[in-house]
Order: sequence, then C-alpha cells, then structure tokens
Amino acid sequence: MSDLHKTDATQRFMFDSNDARGELASLEHSYAEVLAKHNYPQPVQQLLGELMAAAALLVGNQKIDGLLSLQARSEGPVPLLMIECTSEREIRGLARFDADKIAADATLADLLPNGVLAITIDPTVGKRYQGIVDLNGTTLADCFTNYFVMSEQVPTRFWLVADGQRARGMFLQQLPADVIEDEDERADSWSKLLMLGDTLKAEELLGLDNETILHRLYHEETVRLFDGQAIEFKCSCSRERSGNALTSLGLEDAQKVVSEHGGHLEIDCQFCNERYLFDAADVDQLFAGAGVESPSGTQH
Repeated sequence: MSDLHKTDATQRFMFDSNDARGELASLEHSYAEVLAKHNYPQPVQQLLGELMAAAALLVGNQKIDGLLSLQARSEGPVPLLMIECTSEREIRGLARFDADKIAADATLADLLPNGVLAITIDPTVGKRYQGIVDLNGTTLADCFTNYFVMSEQVPTRFWLVADGQRARGMFLQQLPADVIEDEDERADSWSKLLMLGDTLKAEELLGLDNETILHRLYHEETVRLFDGQAIEFKCSCSRERSGNALTSLGLEDAQKVVSEHGGHLEIDCQFCNERYLFDAADVDQLFAGAGVESPSGTQH
C-alpha cells in the first residue's frame, strides 16, 4: 500500500531482530470532517489532529472491542478536547475554546494549563476502564508517552503531528524479551530504535508514505509492515438517541422543556452539528412508546 498515507488508516509494523513493534496512523478526510464542523483556531486544529492520531493508534494497540474516548480538560483557553473512536474504527471529535485567548503560537501549556488527559475504554462486554495523566509534557506525544510509562509500565514512545490538513502519528512499543534476552543488549537495542525515531522530522512524518518513513529510519533493521486498517469519520448521534435523552427527563419535565423553548426543542450534536427537533406531539409520542418518528414532520 504505497499510497496508504493518502488515506485514513493505521498500519502496524514489527522488527524481526528486536523485541519491538510499532504503528503509523494517517488521517486526512476524517480530520477534515472534524475541522469542518467548527471554526477552530490553528493551534486547536493542531491539537485535535494530534489527539485523533493518538486515538487511531490506541484503538489498534489496545485491541479495544467497544469505545475509546480521549478527553483533555483544563481551565485554560481550551477547556475540552475530546475524541471518540470505536472498535469499528469510526472516529469523531470536538473542542471547546475561547478564541480571544488563543495566540497563533500558543503551546500546549498555554492552551491547557494544569490540564489532565483521561483515556477511557468502554468495552462492549466487561468493565469500563479509565486512566488519567497530567498534561505536563511539552507536547501531547510526551503526555501519551508518560501515560504508558507510568500507568501501563510498558516502554512506549509516541510521535504526533498535525497541520490542519493531515494528522499523523507513530508509536513504538517494547515487547517482552524473546529475540534479545540479555538485558543490557535489550536496553541498548530499544534506545537505538528511539534515537532513530527521534530523527524523524514533522514535515517528513506528514509528507512521506509509511514504507519510506520506515526505510528512512530503520533501513538497517528487518521491518515487516502489515496491511492497513481504514478509519473513517462517523458520528453516533441519531434522532433516536436524542429522543432517549428527552425520555430520561420524565414526561412532565420533557413537556416543560419543550414549552419553555416555544413549543419546539432543538437538540444539537456538538460533534457533527446535526440538529434534531422535537415538539409537544413528539414528546407525547415518545412517552406513548410509539418511537421517535415525528408525526409533525419536525425531524432534522
């Protein structure tokens, strides 16, 4: 797949002579879909892209069957960054921001001061898991690296870049001793892989295809590159889900909310800007168990 970097996909790779594996992520169309929903300042576009690339890498790495959610929160100009990616590799994202407080050269620390990153896995079967790490790195890639070192205790390194057009990511992870059993040799081998990875420039990660990147970095290693896994933008909102949110209020409160909004309640999806309209007749129908198809034609 020499043109894989032009699509939305992740691609795993393995080192035959080292106990290490990695993955590359490329997001273009899905990234554009997320950015098209809101007028994000450039620094926010960059952070959203980097977080999307991280989510794409993690979905494959964690072998998730369900939903992966990444939330970065702070009390700064960007109080929330959020990416969701399903095990079907359907991704969506959003950010909340105060444009008046965002400088063109704003750093991660400027945008999310004293921030925290929550990584949540909500499996289809089993218990929900959440890990939290402080956003005290220079970049988001640093923060994800710190999370794996501290929480997972697995030597891991992330590289994340985005420029408003394409989001790209790469990670390396050390595997249990198998090919190299000597601890000193194993540590030296891992350090070399990281050192070579750190020579990759942002413009190279953004502009080169996966095969070229791996050859440029690791041409002295035997690297196996596996088939890519496609990722696409897709929002999970629906009229049915919006109707369920209304029914959770109870009949009396739902009727009151609709009345307070002039007889027509608009429920907007913050991820995709889709709008769902409900009137008093819709509410009665919902609570009568007749579903969410609107008898008055006020769907979306």
